[in-house]
Amino acid sequence: FFLMIRRPPRSTLFPYTTLFDQGTSKEILDDFVGHFEETQIEKGNVGLAAHNRGYKNNYFNRIKELKVGDEIKYCYNQTVKKYQVTKHEIIENTNWDNLKDTEEEILTLITCVENEPNYRRCIQGERIE
Repeated sequence: FFLMIRRPPRSTLFPYTTLFDQGTSKEILDDFVGHFEETQIEKGNVGLAAHNRGYKNNYFNRIKELKVGDEIKYCYNQTVKKYQVTKHEIIENTNWDNLKDTEEEILTLITCVENEPNYRRCIQGERIE
């Protein structure tokens, strides 16, 4: 698993290679980027979650800096896919509409919002190649 996020013109915002695990429990997110098991892993809507602050591993610590138009590279099983951020919004922690299965290839990243326990930050990107 590899995730790289770029900001135009070519600066790397936060590239890293990390482990991920199935599920999004606190125990999993303490050590890994979690995969929402109800989402796809290779095609369709891929949903990932991680901590962004206050834990041993804060893989999404700079995710709030993402802007529409930024590029995300997602690699799984030695296949690299590029996505362009199309949505950056704050959602209620009970709103899981962004994780619905889609025919379009979408990458969805979800993390907590600082000091707002009832909300989550949701970043979505559409595949560009």
